[in-house]
Amino acid sequence: MRGNFLTNIKNGKVMDSAGYRDRQHNNIGVYRKHGKSNQQFEIVYADEFPEEPKMGEMSKEWGFRSGEPFHVKSGLGEGRYLDILGRNMVIKTPNERKT
Repeated sequence: MRGNFLTNIKNGKVMDSAGYRDRQHNNIGVYRKHGKSNQQFEIVYADEFPEEPKMGEMSKEWGFRSGEPFHVKSGLGEGRYLDILGRNMVIKTPNERKT
């Protein structure tokens, strides 16, 4: 599920890795949609489904599985995930290594 944008439906702005930077703890903000990879994210569930979801397991309205933990993966090259650091949303590597 690559090439997806997390969009505010009221103003059309999307989540954006600030300055098109792919680095540890880079801030995430909202910006007008331009379509580059720093605005593309992928929903990755914590567990792997052994088969396709059955009817009723996926929210038709939102496209998420109800009650399942998940991560939001950046479309930039290093495979970083969204996280909260203090009062900021940032991208960082899953294993916390510094890059």
